[in-house]
Amino acid sequence: MDGAFDMMHYGHMNAFRQGRTLGTHLIVGVNSDESIIKCKGAPLMNDQERLTMVEGCKFVDEVIPGCPYVMSKEYLEYVIEKHNIDYVIHGDDPCIVDGKDVYAEAKTAGKFRTIPRTEGVSTTDIVGRMLLMSKDHHVISGQSHTDNSTLSQQSKFLTTSRMLRLFSAGVKTPTKGHKVIYMDGAWDMFHSGHVAVLKQAKKRGEYLIVGVHGDAVVNRIRGSNLPLMNLHERVLSVLGCRFVDDVVIDAPYIITPEMIASLNITEVVHGTSGDEDGQSSIIERYDVPRKENMLHTIISPSSFTLTDILERIQKNQEEFQAKIIRKKKAEKEYYNVRYNGKVS
Repeated sequence: MDGAFDMMHYGHMNAFRQGRTLGTHLIVGVNSDESIIKCKGAPLMNDQERLTMVEGCKFVDEVIPGCPYVMSKEYLEYVIEKHNIDYVIHGDDPCIVDGKDVYAEAKTAGKFRTIPRTEGVSTTDIVGRMLLMSKDHHVISGQSHTDNSTLSQQSKFLTTSRMLRLFSAGVKTPTKGHKVIYMDGAWDMFHSGHVAVLKQAKKRGEYLIVGVHGDAVVNRIRGSNLPLMNLHERVLSVLGCRFVDDVVIDAPYIITPEMIASLNITEVVHGTSGDEDGQSSIIERYDVPRKENMLHTIISPSSFTLTDILERIQKNQEEFQAKIIRKKKAEKEYYNVRYNGKVS
C-alpha cells in the first residue's frame, strides 16, 4: 500500500488495518515531498512528519520512504521483487492524475486489490474544520446536522462498537509486576509530535495507558472550535498507535486516587511541549500523582504541535479552500456512484 498520508488520521489507519487482513505482512510506501508536489501540490506535512506517523501505526509492519506518487512499470517491478510483494492495495475510490489511473500498471500486472474506503472522514473534511472554525464536529448527544453547504465539515463518521473492537485487537491487561504508565491529553489532530512523546512514555514502563479527554473538557480549556477531531475520532487515532496498550475514553481531567488504584497506575507522565492549558491548571490536574511522587515530566522529543498545523493552514488558506472545493466534488461523485445517487 502506498500514499501521501498527509495529515494522517484514523481513516488511513483503518485502511492499513484492512490491508493487513489481505495478507500477513503490510508494507507501506510513503510518497516523497517532491513527488506529491509534482502531482497534487505541496503537502501540509513534510517527509519526516509523514514517515513518523506511518511508522507509528500498529497495523504497519514495514515502511518504504520516498515512493513515487505514480508508479511506473519499472518501479513496480523493482519494488515487487525487492520486497516480495504479492498485492498492491488501495481504497475503492479512483486515484487519477492527469487523466491517468495511478494504479494502472499494478492492475495490468494482476497485482491490484481494493479495500472499502473509511466513510465519514477525509483529509479534505479535516482541513475544512480548521477553515470553518465551527464546533459542528463535536459529539453532542441528540443534536442533528442539516447544513449541506460545500464547506460544511461536521463529522459524519459513525462510531460503532465493531470499529472500536477492531482497533483494540491485541489489547491485553498488564501482567502482575508490570510498570503501568499513564499519560493523558486531548490528542487532537493526532500528529508526529504525539507519536514521538508516546514512544518516550512507553520506554518508561511495560504498559502504557493513554487518557483521551472529552470534547467539552477540551473546548472549555482551549476554546475556539477545538478539538478539531471529536472524542471518538481521537480515541481511534490513539488506539492505532503502536506504543499505546490501552485507552481511557473520556478520561477524567483531574487524576484521582481512585483512578490510580483502579488502573494500577505506577507512574503518571506529561510532556514539555503541547497545546495544553496553563501551568496552574496542570498543577491542579496532576496534584494527586505529584504528592504521591508518581509524576514524571518527559522532555518532548518534538516541538511540533496542533498550533503549527493551524498556522500552516492559515498561511495558505486560499489554496486549501480551492483544494477543498475540488476534493468535495470528487468525494460527492464517489458517494453518488456508491449509493446510486442517493447522496445529497
